[in-house]
Amino acid sequence: MTGLDLSCNNLTGIIPSQIGNLQKLIALNLSHNYLSGPIPITFSNLTQIESLDLSYNKLSGEIPSQLTQLNFLSTFNLSYNNLSGTPPSTGQFQDFDEDNYRGNPGLCGPLLNRKCKGIASSPSSQSNGTGEKETKVDMTSFYWSFIASYITILLAFITVLCFNARWRKAWFYYISKVMGTCFPTFPLYW
Repeated sequence: MTGLDLSCNNLTGIIPSQIGNLQKLIALNLSHNYLSGPIPITFSNLTQIESLDLSYNKLSGEIPSQLTQLNFLSTFNLSYNNLSGTPPSTGQFQDFDEDNYRGNPGLCGPLLNRKCKGIASSPSSQSNGTGEKETKVDMTSFYWSFIASYITILLAFITVLCFNARWRKAWFYYISKVMGTCFPTFPLYW
């Protein structure tokens, strides 16, 4: 067998490592499925492969550095997965560019023109020690958006009170009742 095309078949689960035993394989297409887990290291045994397409899946982890042993690889597509780390940049891999890795926000490095943060996990998340992931929030942006929202709501409230006499009277009546209840000795009218 020299070609294996299982694309668009709604396949799930991890990629069987036994596919790496098909050493005469020239083309492998597993794109547009729901495959998850890492790319098998045994793919480095596919020494005759020229085309490898694993795009549009849910693959995660790093791209195995052992894949640089694939000397005939001319078509390579890992786009739209959940891969992380730095892609290999030696051998055939130096000919690949950002299009081959598109849609993998966890990937970084010189081939992708994205600097690595020095963390093994994706830049938008961190582990909280229990295995769950929390999204990082830029607190400065959060505070500014909170203040802007607060001011907008306050201005809208004041505008409504200025133009609607009935609501204005009801508001001040409510405030006087609250003040009279909370502070009975406070003079409401001077």
